[in-house]
Amino acid sequence: MVIVIHCKDEVGLVATISAVIAKAGCNIVSMREHVDVEANQFFARLVVENITDSVAMEQNLLAVLPANAVVNVNPQPEKNIVVLVTKEYHCLSDILTRNHFKTLGAQVSCVVGNHPDLANLCERFHIPFKLVSHLDKSKEDFEQELIAEIAPYKPDYVILAKFMRILSPNFISKFPLKIINIHHSFLPAFIGANPYKQAYLRGVKIIGATAHFVTNDLDEGPIITQKITPVNHSFSLKDLVRAGRENETSALAKAMQLAFEDRVFVYDNKTVVFE
Repeated sequence: MVIVIHCKDEVGLVATISAVIAKAGCNIVSMREHVDVEANQFFARLVVENITDSVAMEQNLLAVLPANAVVNVNPQPEKNIVVLVTKEYHCLSDILTRNHFKTLGAQVSCVVGNHPDLANLCERFHIPFKLVSHLDKSKEDFEQELIAEIAPYKPDYVILAKFMRILSPNFISKFPLKIINIHHSFLPAFIGANPYKQAYLRGVKIIGATAHFVTNDLDEGPIITQKITPVNHSFSLKDLVRAGRENETSALAKAMQLAFEDRVFVYDNKTVVFE
């Protein structure tokens, strides 16, 4: 089982946690921990054998940890996700392939698109596709329809696999720190629309992609992972886009793996990631 802990730092935490686990007759297989000294915050992820009562383990740990500690024992081992898409297929096809071969670490419950272009791809993988068009309706109505389609699945995460719409604070509040987006630039550079064109005009020597949690600040949510590719003066804008898609697919896949395995902690718009 996995145990994740986030609390204020204090002397002896590792020993205290180890003592609780040993007293329960359990064995620590691995432990990763990090202390943010400036913020006085402690983060840990443990893999533990022989836990017979996860509720009791959680209560025993909370009893000895600092006030307001967050402890999660044996998080859902396979996450449930909903994927939002527009027209681009490369990230979705990778997700559906991994889902089909049981290597995603999650179950894709549904794909929701604001265009019908990817319905056939979902059909081939026997995944439900729901069309929620943004045309001829207000943003509020569009998002209410999205929420109505997503909410029944109670997803652990909502994945924006090239979903080219800016989401409102109201929508984001329904899934706090559960929305993972792939942005086609090495953030914080080239925020917003047309980042490849921005990069091309700037004459960059690397292009990147950033997977991050979605917050109310556009493309400024906590970063999970980033990928880059070297480029040079010979690359056209189309070449940048083509190369960038590889980064996007790879970065999103890695971010999902880390999140699904409960390796990501969010604090102060930053992340602690135990790879």
